[in-house]
Amino acid sequence: MSDIKPILNAADANLDTSLEKLFDLVRIPSISTDPKYNDDCQKTAQYLSDYLNELGFDASVRQTTGHPMVVGHHEGAHKDAPHVLFYGHYDVQPVDPLELWDYAPFEPQIMERNGRKVIAGRGTSDDKGQLMTFVEACRAYKQINRSLPCKITILFEGEEESGSPSLQPFLEANKDELKADFALVCDTSMFDPETPAIPTSLRGLLGEEVTIHAASRDLHSGLYGGAAANPITILSRIIADLHDDEGRITIDGFYEGVHETPDHIKDMWKAVGKTDQEFLGEVGLSENFGETGRSAQELTWARPTTEINGIIGGYTDAGFKTVIPALASAKISFRLVGDQDADALRISFRKFVTDRLPKDCTASFQEHGASGGIQLSFDSPLIQKATKALSDEWPKPTVLVGMGGSIPIVGDFQTFLGMDSLLVGFGLADDQLHSPNEKYELTSFHKGIRSWIRILNELAPE
Repeated sequence: MSDIKPILNAADANLDTSLEKLFDLVRIPSISTDPKYNDDCQKTAQYLSDYLNELGFDASVRQTTGHPMVVGHHEGAHKDAPHVLFYGHYDVQPVDPLELWDYAPFEPQIMERNGRKVIAGRGTSDDKGQLMTFVEACRAYKQINRSLPCKITILFEGEEESGSPSLQPFLEANKDELKADFALVCDTSMFDPETPAIPTSLRGLLGEEVTIHAASRDLHSGLYGGAAANPITILSRIIADLHDDEGRITIDGFYEGVHETPDHIKDMWKAVGKTDQEFLGEVGLSENFGETGRSAQELTWARPTTEINGIIGGYTDAGFKTVIPALASAKISFRLVGDQDADALRISFRKFVTDRLPKDCTASFQEHGASGGIQLSFDSPLIQKATKALSDEWPKPTVLVGMGGSIPIVGDFQTFLGMDSLLVGFGLADDQLHSPNEKYELTSFHKGIRSWIRILNELAPE
């Protein structure tokens, strides 16, 4: 480990030029979903590759069937230090509706909002500002030590905001080059403006669409009502059976691979988080609807779910029509945690449905993707080092959190490269990602650079 103070001082002295580099990057409208901006995506990739080469990386732009990737390599000073893969994305969301912006999206500036200085512009938080915190940390480290504390590979993607169609083929084709001990992913956020957070779990997602078929055609409810099977009624009964009176999911084997959250982690969440009433009150609700005896934070961060996302059947236009439909369908999603097996649960769910069908009725299914949850060890040395590094930089101690949603790249790194990810980012909930008036806190950018310096230093052998 190096004397960290000179490196942190270098980052402080570099702040103005670091902002200039970020501003140059934000000025390029790298909107990946709109073909009009293909040249700008190429330009952004080249800008990043050139800058990494300036810093001593061996970097290049790699063409794909879509927008290019940027890959850079730098050897570390210590043979015993880990090899890390840092991931970020340089593409941004469209700016529509433009009339709702208070400033030009691609003309970055420092401005004041709610008494705090922010960097305003599209991509400042998602994800150009975030990825540049790591790049600028590497710059400061090299200024003082002439090297980096560990071997670093950088991967910048250009299609994250448009579904990453080229990513998996690229990982598969270049897995030997990209494989590292673990990945660092910056596309996340703080717990609050003073509290850094490290997500230790991500819920997976399984999607199913089920259709119940009964009569050969829609029926008049006066002529057939009471005698003919009604698919809406049958589907409703099946859906009602999915949960018991305690809110637990009744599909056979559903909780296999689900682990209890340690009490000290739940106590940490309780100490820093909102109460159930505060959390649900923001959306006009007052009490939990899930498993009995668990907090809203535990339910959304660490427990699996079955949710009905849509029901379709019968006559749904204006007016009234007395019809017994021939079919009814539902879209159902499952958030998965721990070691739940998405493929096995799909089979179990379909059996759950077919076991409840009356005679003459059938069910058909359409799958809508499947990915398992991700759970990192709360006690892993990597998380302990990152926790210390972040707590040393920010006013409040680091919180280990769960994430109710999914970050596909983390699953891709596990599937294609066989490695876990450490998620560290410095965005805030009010950064207005994907919306007009996106911003990134100046403090997030500045202290984000310093945070990565501290993390890199913790990774170096003592």
